[in-house]
Amino acid sequence: MFGGNVKLDKALLERAARYAKVAGYSSVDEFIAHALENELAKLDEAKGAGSETDPAVLERLRGLGYIE
Repeated sequence: MFGGNVKLDKALLERAARYAKVAGYSSVDEFIAHALENELAKLDEAKGAGSETDPAVLERLRGLGYIE
């Protein structure tokens, strides 16, 4: 499914697997891909709205570890 490998903390992967099953995803890979797509869409939306220059948005993204 993926072009490369991503390393995740064991506890995080177990947690994702648990929620993937509860939410009805066919695999943990599908769940993680969907979660990542949702987060990237949020960032794309913020960027498209010209928010990349908004100091509050930049600070929040820094706090979340998306930008330095």
